[in-house]
Amino acid sequence: MRRIYCARPFDVSQIELIRALIVEPPDLNRTQLARLACKALHWRGPDGRLKEMSCRLALLRMHSDGLIELPLPRNGNGNGRAYARRPPAAEPDLFRAVPGPVDTLVNLRIEPVDSRRASHLWNEYIDRYHYRGYQPLTGAQLRYFAFSQDTPLALLGFAAAAWKLHARDAFIGWTAKQRQSRLHLIVNNTRFLILPWVRSSNLASRLLAIATRRLIEDWQHRYGYRPVLLETFVEVPRFTGTCYKAANWICLGETQGRGKRDVHHQGALPRKLLWIYPLAADFRSILCAPE
Repeated sequence: MRRIYCARPFDVSQIELIRALIVEPPDLNRTQLARLACKALHWRGPDGRLKEMSCRLALLRMHSDGLIELPLPRNGNGNGRAYARRPPAAEPDLFRAVPGPVDTLVNLRIEPVDSRRASHLWNEYIDRYHYRGYQPLTGAQLRYFAFSQDTPLALLGFAAAAWKLHARDAFIGWTAKQRQSRLHLIVNNTRFLILPWVRSSNLASRLLAIATRRLIEDWQHRYGYRPVLLETFVEVPRFTGTCYKAANWICLGETQGRGKRDVHHQGALPRKLLWIYPLAADFRSILCAPE
């Protein structure tokens, strides 16, 4: 038996190791258990830090799949419940619409989410106004607000790439072993939201251009390495991906509608267009370099 969680394969011996950690000592909470499992499995990011968030998510999915039995949450972690915060700052601002084309906006910029208050506000906006609602981002991640002056216009979220994508992997030309060791060099634009009261032509493609220029340095600063490729999914027919095309992203075609956890190949999820954007001219040689 070999299972993949959070872009990491787990064999029988590793799952047995996790089961042993749960039993001895028996009083660990889930956070402590994830930290201990990370150390035991030598699960670290390229910067050397333990990948505790990825490990916590992997353990939750193993628990859901019946492979392990996690201890009960000590205080209730809210998993599975709708995002419940309702800060006044996230109320609809329908009477403060942003008019005019993007070139008329003053001091257009993106800023990373760097405080608890900003984090709650970002989550709340996504939960209220994004069609997929709020879900915690997985793995290494960065979240941004887009502003003109002090007015929030949009939100962007970047997180871990999909484990396996036929069109993307064929486009890159890497092996399964290369993908396993270098997948962290691909980043997924997992959320992009223009606030519903904002009306500004060409804003979306301009923000994508700003984000792709800034992301490399921000990722280097936070995680100690530079990503070389971006990916994103655009649900069809809900969207067409016009802003990604205008920002010079490359469309690689439709997915099969399976999702990360479809082990039965049923394709029950909506089909999506896969778009990619190279952050380095030599991204193929980096991703496909010999071990």
